[in-house]
Amino acid sequence: MNYQFEICANSVESCLAAQAGGAHRVELCAGIPEGGTTPSLGEILTARRMLQIKLHVIIRPRGGDFLYSPLELEIMEEDIKLARKAGVDGIVIGCLTPEGEIDLPAMKRLRTAAGDCSVTFHRAFDRCKDPFKALDEIAELDIHRILTSGQQPTAPEGSGLIRKLVDYSNGRISLMAGCGVNENNIRQLAAESGASEFHFSAREKIKSAMRFSNPEVKMGSDSINEYTREITTAQRVKRTIDALTSLHIPEHTRSLSGSL
Repeated sequence: MNYQFEICANSVESCLAAQAGGAHRVELCAGIPEGGTTPSLGEILTARRMLQIKLHVIIRPRGGDFLYSPLELEIMEEDIKLARKAGVDGIVIGCLTPEGEIDLPAMKRLRTAAGDCSVTFHRAFDRCKDPFKALDEIAELDIHRILTSGQQPTAPEGSGLIRKLVDYSNGRISLMAGCGVNENNIRQLAAESGASEFHFSAREKIKSAMRFSNPEVKMGSDSINEYTREITTAQRVKRTIDALTSLHIPEHTRSLSGSL
Protein backbone atom coordinates (compact mmCIF):
# COMPACT_ATOMS: atom_id res chain seq x y z
CA MET A 1 0.00 0.00 0.00
CA ASN A 2 1.31 3.45 -0.92
CA TYR A 3 0.44 5.22 2.32
CA GLN A 4 0.35 9.00 2.68
CA PHE A 5 0.75 10.77 6.01
CA GLU A 6 -0.55 14.26 6.74
CA ILE A 7 0.15 16.11 9.98
CA CYS A 8 -2.34 18.55 11.47
CA ALA A 9 0.17 21.29 12.38
CA ASN A 10 -0.70 24.14 14.74
CA SER A 11 2.44 26.21 14.02
CA VAL A 12 5.47 26.50 11.77
CA GLU A 13 7.39 24.72 14.52
CA SER A 14 5.00 21.77 14.22
CA CYS A 15 5.29 21.87 10.41
CA LEU A 16 9.06 21.50 10.63
CA ALA A 17 8.72 18.64 13.10
CA ALA A 18 6.30 16.90 10.73
CA GLN A 19 8.83 17.22 7.91
CA ALA A 20 11.67 15.93 10.08
CA GLY A 21 9.54 12.95 11.14
CA GLY A 22 8.85 11.86 7.57
CA ALA A 23 5.37 13.19 6.83
CA HIS A 24 4.36 13.78 3.21
CA ARG A 25 2.46 17.01 3.91
CA VAL A 26 1.01 19.22 6.62
CA GLU A 27 -2.35 20.85 7.15
CA LEU A 28 -1.53 24.15 8.82
CA CYS A 29 -4.26 25.38 11.19
CA ALA A 30 -4.79 28.00 13.85
CA GLY A 31 -7.45 27.64 16.55
CA ILE A 32 -6.98 23.92 17.22
CA PRO A 33 -9.32 23.97 20.29
CA GLU A 34 -12.04 25.18 17.90
CA GLY A 35 -11.35 22.39 15.41
CA GLY A 36 -8.99 24.44 13.24
CA THR A 37 -9.28 27.92 11.72
CA THR A 38 -7.43 29.81 8.99
CA PRO A 39 -3.79 30.51 9.97
CA SER A 40 -2.29 33.97 9.61
CA LEU A 41 -0.69 35.01 6.34
CA GLY A 42 2.61 35.44 8.17
CA GLU A 43 2.48 31.84 9.37
CA ILE A 44 1.62 30.57 5.89
CA LEU A 45 4.46 32.54 4.25
CA THR A 46 7.00 31.40 6.84
CA ALA A 47 5.91 27.77 6.57
CA ARG A 48 6.13 27.90 2.77
CA ARG A 49 9.63 29.37 2.92
CA MET A 50 10.91 26.73 5.33
CA LEU A 51 9.16 23.57 4.12
CA GLN A 52 10.14 21.18 1.35
CA ILE A 53 7.10 18.93 1.83
CA LYS A 54 3.55 19.78 0.72
CA LEU A 55 1.79 22.61 2.55
CA HIS A 56 -2.00 22.57 2.82
CA VAL A 57 -3.95 25.18 4.79
CA ILE A 58 -7.42 25.10 6.27
CA ILE A 59 -9.76 27.90 5.18
CA ARG A 60 -12.23 28.33 8.03
CA PRO A 61 -13.01 31.81 9.38
CA ARG A 62 -14.34 30.65 12.75
CA GLY A 63 -15.12 27.66 14.92
CA GLY A 64 -18.58 26.20 15.38
CA ASP A 65 -20.77 24.92 12.57
CA PHE A 66 -20.09 24.86 8.83
CA LEU A 67 -23.02 27.00 7.70
CA TYR A 68 -21.47 30.17 6.33
CA SER A 69 -22.97 33.57 5.59
CA PRO A 70 -22.32 35.44 2.31
CA LEU A 71 -19.85 37.66 4.18
CA GLU A 72 -17.96 34.66 5.57
CA LEU A 73 -17.79 33.10 2.10
CA GLU A 74 -16.30 36.32 0.77
CA ILE A 75 -13.66 36.19 3.50
CA MET A 76 -12.89 32.53 2.70
CA GLU A 77 -12.55 33.29 -0.99
CA GLU A 78 -10.08 36.10 -0.23
CA ASP A 79 -8.12 33.82 2.13
CA ILE A 80 -7.86 31.20 -0.61
CA LYS A 81 -6.52 33.80 -3.04
CA LEU A 82 -3.89 34.92 -0.51
CA ALA A 83 -2.92 31.33 0.31
CA ARG A 84 -2.45 30.50 -3.36
CA LYS A 85 -0.36 33.64 -3.85
CA ALA A 86 1.77 32.50 -0.90
CA GLY A 87 2.48 29.25 -2.74
CA VAL A 88 0.50 26.65 -0.84
CA ASP A 89 -0.03 23.24 -2.41
CA GLY A 90 -3.50 22.57 -1.08
CA ILE A 91 -6.67 24.06 0.36
CA VAL A 92 -8.89 22.44 3.01
CA ILE A 93 -12.56 23.50 3.00
CA GLY A 94 -16.09 22.36 3.79
CA CYS A 95 -19.54 24.00 3.73
CA LEU A 96 -22.93 22.59 4.74
CA THR A 97 -26.57 23.63 4.44
CA PRO A 98 -28.89 23.94 7.46
CA GLU A 99 -30.21 20.46 6.60
CA GLY A 100 -26.78 18.80 6.83
CA GLU A 101 -26.29 18.55 3.08
CA ILE A 102 -23.28 19.72 1.07
CA ASP A 103 -23.69 23.43 0.26
CA LEU A 104 -23.04 23.02 -3.44
CA PRO A 105 -23.12 26.71 -4.49
CA ALA A 106 -20.68 27.64 -1.72
CA MET A 107 -18.41 24.68 -2.47
CA LYS A 108 -18.37 25.42 -6.21
CA ARG A 109 -17.38 29.00 -5.47
CA LEU A 110 -14.52 28.01 -3.16
CA ARG A 111 -13.42 25.15 -5.43
CA THR A 112 -13.15 27.60 -8.32
CA ALA A 113 -11.09 29.96 -6.15
CA ALA A 114 -8.73 27.07 -5.28
CA GLY A 115 -7.83 26.62 -8.95
CA ASP A 116 -5.16 23.98 -9.52
CA CYS A 117 -4.46 23.45 -5.81
CA SER A 118 -5.13 20.09 -4.25
CA VAL A 119 -8.44 20.32 -2.37
CA THR A 120 -9.55 18.41 0.74
CA PHE A 121 -13.08 18.41 2.15
CA HIS A 122 -12.52 18.46 5.91
CA ARG A 123 -14.46 16.90 8.77
CA ALA A 124 -17.56 18.91 8.06
CA PHE A 125 -18.19 15.63 6.22
CA ASP A 126 -18.68 13.94 9.58
CA ARG A 127 -21.70 16.18 10.21
CA CYS A 128 -23.41 15.31 6.92
CA LYS A 129 -26.81 13.64 7.10
CA ASP A 130 -26.06 11.14 4.31
CA PRO A 131 -22.33 10.41 3.89
CA PHE A 132 -22.77 8.42 0.68
CA LYS A 133 -24.73 11.15 -1.07
CA ALA A 134 -22.21 13.67 0.24
CA LEU A 135 -19.34 11.63 -1.18
CA ASP A 136 -21.00 11.56 -4.61
CA GLU A 137 -21.44 15.34 -4.60
CA ILE A 138 -17.94 16.08 -3.32
CA ALA A 139 -16.36 13.78 -5.92
CA GLU A 140 -18.29 15.53 -8.69
CA LEU A 141 -16.75 18.84 -7.58
CA ASP A 142 -13.28 17.51 -8.52
CA ILE A 143 -12.15 17.49 -4.89
CA HIS A 144 -9.24 15.18 -4.23
CA ARG A 145 -9.91 13.75 -0.77
CA ILE A 146 -12.27 13.67 2.18
CA LEU A 147 -10.97 13.83 5.75
CA THR A 148 -13.22 11.76 7.97
CA SER A 149 -13.45 9.97 11.29
CA GLY A 150 -16.28 7.84 9.91
CA GLN A 151 -18.85 10.12 11.60
CA GLN A 152 -17.62 8.96 15.01
CA PRO A 153 -15.57 10.79 17.68
CA THR A 154 -12.37 9.13 16.41
CA ALA A 155 -11.33 7.37 13.21
CA PRO A 156 -10.70 4.01 14.94
CA GLU A 157 -14.30 4.11 16.20
CA GLY A 158 -15.54 5.00 12.70
CA SER A 159 -13.37 2.53 10.78
CA GLY A 160 -16.38 0.47 9.69
CA LEU A 161 -18.02 3.38 7.88
CA ILE A 162 -14.67 4.50 6.45
CA ARG A 163 -14.29 1.00 4.93
CA LYS A 164 -17.76 1.25 3.37
CA LEU A 165 -16.94 4.70 1.98
CA VAL A 166 -13.61 3.50 0.55
CA ASP A 167 -15.41 0.66 -1.23
CA TYR A 168 -18.26 2.92 -2.36
CA SER A 169 -15.92 5.57 -3.75
CA ASN A 170 -14.37 3.00 -6.09
CA GLY A 171 -11.32 5.20 -6.59
CA ARG A 172 -13.26 8.39 -7.39
CA ILE A 173 -11.90 10.19 -4.34
CA SER A 174 -9.48 9.36 -1.53
CA LEU A 175 -10.75 8.80 2.00
CA MET A 176 -8.26 10.10 4.58
CA ALA A 177 -8.78 8.72 8.08
CA GLY A 178 -8.25 11.31 10.79
CA CYS A 179 -8.94 12.19 14.42
CA GLY A 180 -7.56 10.16 17.29
CA VAL A 181 -4.95 8.45 15.10
CA ASN A 182 -1.69 7.58 16.86
CA GLU A 183 1.16 5.09 17.02
CA ASN A 184 -0.93 2.66 19.06
CA ASN A 185 -3.87 2.30 16.67
CA ILE A 186 -2.80 3.27 13.13
CA ARG A 187 -1.92 -0.27 12.07
CA GLN A 188 -5.29 -1.69 13.10
CA LEU A 189 -7.06 1.35 11.63
CA ALA A 190 -5.41 0.77 8.27
CA ALA A 191 -6.45 -2.89 8.28
CA GLU A 192 -10.05 -2.20 9.30
CA SER A 193 -10.71 0.95 7.25
CA GLY A 194 -8.89 0.25 3.99
CA ALA A 195 -7.71 3.87 3.97
CA SER A 196 -4.35 4.74 2.43
CA GLU A 197 -4.10 8.31 3.77
CA PHE A 198 -3.87 9.19 7.46
CA HIS A 199 -4.19 12.51 9.28
CA PHE A 200 -2.84 12.94 12.81
CA SER A 201 -1.20 15.57 15.01
CA ALA A 202 1.56 13.66 16.90
CA ARG A 203 1.62 16.46 19.48
CA GLU A 204 3.15 16.42 22.94
CA LYS A 205 2.72 18.85 25.83
CA ILE A 206 5.53 21.34 26.39
CA LYS A 207 5.76 23.45 29.55
CA SER A 208 6.15 27.21 29.23
CA ALA A 209 9.61 28.67 29.82
CA MET A 210 8.06 31.49 31.89
CA ARG A 211 9.54 31.70 35.40
CA PHE A 212 6.94 34.23 36.63
CA SER A 213 3.18 33.90 36.31
CA ASN A 214 0.20 35.79 37.71
CA PRO A 215 -2.42 33.18 38.67
CA GLU A 216 -5.09 35.88 39.00
CA VAL A 217 -5.07 36.79 35.30
CA LYS A 218 -6.35 34.56 32.48
CA MET A 219 -6.17 35.51 28.82
CA GLY A 220 -8.79 32.99 27.74
CA SER A 221 -11.00 30.16 28.97
CA ASP A 222 -10.48 28.80 32.48
CA SER A 223 -10.30 25.31 30.97
CA ILE A 224 -7.06 26.11 29.12
CA ASN A 225 -3.67 25.82 30.80
CA GLU A 226 -1.91 28.89 29.45
CA TYR A 227 1.49 27.74 30.68
CA THR A 228 1.46 24.55 28.67
CA ARG A 229 1.28 24.21 24.90
CA GLU A 230 1.12 21.28 22.53
CA ILE A 231 3.42 20.92 19.54
CA THR A 232 4.08 18.18 17.02
CA THR A 233 7.33 16.33 17.65
CA ALA A 234 9.41 14.66 14.95
CA GLN A 235 9.90 11.60 17.16
CA ARG A 236 6.20 11.00 17.54
CA VAL A 237 5.54 11.54 13.82
CA LYS A 238 8.21 8.96 13.02
CA ARG A 239 6.89 6.50 15.62
CA THR A 240 3.38 6.70 14.18
CA ILE A 241 4.54 6.27 10.58
CA ASP A 242 6.87 3.40 11.55
CA ALA A 243 4.05 1.68 13.43
CA LEU A 244 2.30 1.19 10.08
CA THR A 245 5.10 0.94 7.55
CA SER A 246 7.87 -0.98 9.31
CA LEU A 247 8.04 -4.76 9.15
CA HIS A 248 7.63 -6.20 12.61
CA ILE A 249 9.47 -9.51 12.82
CA PRO A 250 8.36 -11.66 15.78
CA GLU A 251 11.03 -12.27 18.42
CA HIS A 252 11.14 -16.06 17.85
CA THR A 253 11.60 -15.48 14.11
CA ARG A 254 14.57 -13.16 14.70
CA SER A 255 16.15 -15.77 16.95
CA LEU A 256 15.75 -18.48 14.33
CA SER A 257 17.16 -16.22 11.61
CA GLY A 258 20.18 -15.41 13.74
CA SER A 259 20.92 -19.09 14.27
CA LEU A 260 21.01 -19.97 10.57
